[in-house]
Amino acid sequence: QVQLVESGGGLVQAGGSLRLSCAASGRTFSSNVMGWFRQAPGKERQFVAAINWDYGSIRYAESVKGRFTISRDNAKNTVYLQMNSLKHEDTADYYCVSTSGPRVGVQAAGALYDYWGQGTQVTVSS
Repeated sequence: QVQLVESGGGLVQAGGSLRLSCAASGRTFSSNVMGWFRQAPGKERQFVAAINWDYGSIRYAESVKGRFTISRDNAKNTVYLQMNSLKHEDTADYYCVSTSGPRVGVQAAGALYDYWGQGTQVTVSS
């Protein structure tokens, strides 16, 4: 099993920045795809960003392009999400995800990810 633990969430004013981290432990996979989803109260879960193991493929939701940056440190089994120019509509619980191995490309469908973290809350005040 793989455990994903997110950190870095909190309360920030609109226009501010936060950096989320997700550390994977247990049976980790060096060639996996890792990423982030989010879910706001009363709304459906939404893909945010994902990155494959060698940085060969990165994908962002249109709503965060140019503001969010995903990165990973394979030696630390950690994925990061740098969030800049935050907006009120970015308020949500953010979930780290991982596949159990390599995939062709980086996908936005939640069902394609095998492991999910417990989530970290991000609140952007307007």
